Amino acid sequence: MTDTPPAEITAYIDSFPVEVAERLRRIRGVIRAEAPESQEKMRYGIAAVMLGGRYALHYAGWKNHIGLYPVPRLPEPLESEVGPYRSGKDSVVFPHKSPVPYEVIGRVTAHIVQARPGV
Repeated sequence: MTDTPPAEITAYIDSFPVEVAERLRRIRGVIRAEAPESQEKMRYGIAAVMLGGRYALHYAGWKNHIGLYPVPRLPEPLESEVGPYRSGKDSVVFPHKSPVPYEVIGRVTAHIVQARPGV
């Protein structure tokens, strides 16, 4: 992964309370592992990942949860695993009061990477 503005992403993550920042760091690491050819950028004030010059995935910390966007409908059984976290058509949220399913985030990222032709 090419860190276009790593300082901006790092500063964004570091702006959260320690527990939330640690979750965001782990999510960032999972995404980087599954999308090594991607670039990171800030977009709409949140962290974003670009694949093949196009925005592919955003992640953000909020007061009560961490969000991942956009997450398209996925093939089964992955969609069933993501289903409990769906919030709206293409968003998934991970409440701070619950464990974050990092392995599911990894599989979602891998699916998005695989679905991008030419990446």
